[in-house]
Amino acid sequence: MHGISLPALVAATRVTIAAVIAASVIAPAQAADEASDFPAKPIRIVVPYAAGGSVDLLARALGERVGAKLGQPVVVESRPGAGSNIGAAFVAKAPADGYTLLLGTSAALAVNVSLYKNLSYSPLKDFRPVMLATRLPSLVVVNASSPVKSMKELTPYLSSQGAQASYASAGNGTPAHLGGELYKKLANLPRLVHVPYKGGAPALADLLGNQTTMMIAIAPEALPMVKDGKLRALAVTTSQRLAQFPDLPTVAESGVPNYELVAWYGLVAPAGTPLPIVAKLNTAFNEALEDPKVRARLTDMGFDLVGGPPSVLENQMRSEAAKWAKVIKDSQIEMD
Repeated sequence: MHGISLPALVAATRVTIAAVIAASVIAPAQAADEASDFPAKPIRIVVPYAAGGSVDLLARALGERVGAKLGQPVVVESRPGAGSNIGAAFVAKAPADGYTLLLGTSAALAVNVSLYKNLSYSPLKDFRPVMLATRLPSLVVVNASSPVKSMKELTPYLSSQGAQASYASAGNGTPAHLGGELYKKLANLPRLVHVPYKGGAPALADLLGNQTTMMIAIAPEALPMVKDGKLRALAVTTSQRLAQFPDLPTVAESGVPNYELVAWYGLVAPAGTPLPIVAKLNTAFNEALEDPKVRARLTDMGFDLVGGPPSVLENQMRSEAAKWAKVIKDSQIEMD
């Protein structure tokens, strides 16, 4: 019987083991080298909503500081549409090199996977978390010319208007949409019509034009118009009153028990992005959040800044996906 000799087999085994050991040493070294050279060109943050909204404002504020730290420009690119799916899918298919990031809301990162039947990406499989940037409250707002003066007046008013009453949102699956559906369910307003837009800015513009009746708007987007007297804030969507809005009641204390809505924004990279590059991005964006000027600017706009390691965002994505999957199922919401 002919076969490989024992000495030859031992020698081959040694070569194989040596190759495996070498690969295990070289791969991390190569990844570390990639991170040391990163970034070598501009970084792009994709915002899946129209320019001028809260996600866009946050991306620009952070991007400016991160660009200064890393020595390369950070470009903000708006890719709105399909409830943020267009921008999210674009980033999911982008090269996993750290140069294309998504600043997504709960819609892209947790909700749409239950909302859309044929979603072209999986939040947990196709993205690598970088940082949970912020949580932020929403405000229930109406046009300043509306006859509704308080949150307690809103529900009976909407009920009296029937199908003529509508609420605007920044798009399907956004906090404004889910918050509207939750309010619709808890307040027993089955005829309240949802009007989706491609971002918070155009939704608020039509509310200012009296094209819709109300909106549950992200605080940073609505606050300037409230301060200018163009919109009237009726309530906050958090479970407790907020220090920055002490006179505004919660929705829950205004006749809609158990209502709570807190939006959040997270920064992700395509799956497969080298971990050393993710770590470098995480450090840079955390430092941007801690910058006194950036922090003061964003806090004044209504953002509750979070930060932390990538695991904080991953846990947020998992828990929120489970929470809103139930709301979507119970409300029988489904998009094509």
